[in-house]
Amino acid sequence: MVVSLMPRLSVVIVNYNTRDLLRACLQSLMQQTLPAHDLEIIVVDNASPDGSATMVAEAFPQVKLLAQTSNTWFCGGNNIGIRAATGDYVLLLNPDTEVAEDALATMLAFMDAHPDYAGCTAQMRYPDGSIQRTCSRVPTLTYLFVKHTPLTFFAGWRNRLDARHWYSEWDRESDYNVEVIPGSCTLMRRKDILLDDDLLLYYPEDDLAQRTRRPFRYLTTAQITHHEKAATQNWNATRIYYRDLLVYVRKHHGIVAMVMLWLLSRPLYWGMWLKNRVSSS
Repeated sequence: MVVSLMPRLSVVIVNYNTRDLLRACLQSLMQQTLPAHDLEIIVVDNASPDGSATMVAEAFPQVKLLAQTSNTWFCGGNNIGIRAATGDYVLLLNPDTEVAEDALATMLAFMDAHPDYAGCTAQMRYPDGSIQRTCSRVPTLTYLFVKHTPLTFFAGWRNRLDARHWYSEWDRESDYNVEVIPGSCTLMRRKDILLDDDLLLYYPEDDLAQRTRRPFRYLTTAQITHHEKAATQNWNATRIYYRDLLVYVRKHHGIVAMVMLWLLSRPLYWGMWLKNRVSSS
């Protein structure tokens, strides 16, 4: 009998400047109940200046390190890792997470047993134990307009759309079928998981859901602690967010919708730009 030496699951972690959090994440992956031969770990380091790549090379020689010479962003970095992966499944995982020891085995078992699902995700908790609100519906065009234009000041309308988008009827303490799972913890079959290289940081999960058109599953029995490091809370991240928003809308709703959203979103965009200029002066 020929025994395959290929891993069943490849974990891809894109890292930028989160050395200590990345170390804790990798340590948690080393303690999984999933057999070591079933697990491949790939770190794509986006030219971090904090010594992340050196730490991985020295402390975790069993990890496949793909050190980049420039920032390839979230989508580009994940695609580099996905293309290097050899597992049947790929888990996209943030470096600011710590994975419970049975979480990967639980997620993998679900995918093996449910070929009709596009993928699954874990229950994510903050370090204080509170449950993080993850998973949503695919954003409707109406939702995107109301959230990113002066229509957002119609609070009642906005709140109703938010409630629907974020599954307000669900407390995230039970397993649930969802349309969109978070990029911080996305497990799918390798053949399905490549991200859109036209996006940089935002909306890859929504784009995956649009392309897949099959349900994802939220699993409460797989648990991950998510520190949610605020590494992107700055004006450059806001600029990239609106750039990716327009790329996503053009792809899925057409150029007319994109142009209209660009025009109508400018008051909010310029307001945030002005606020940033004032606060940084």
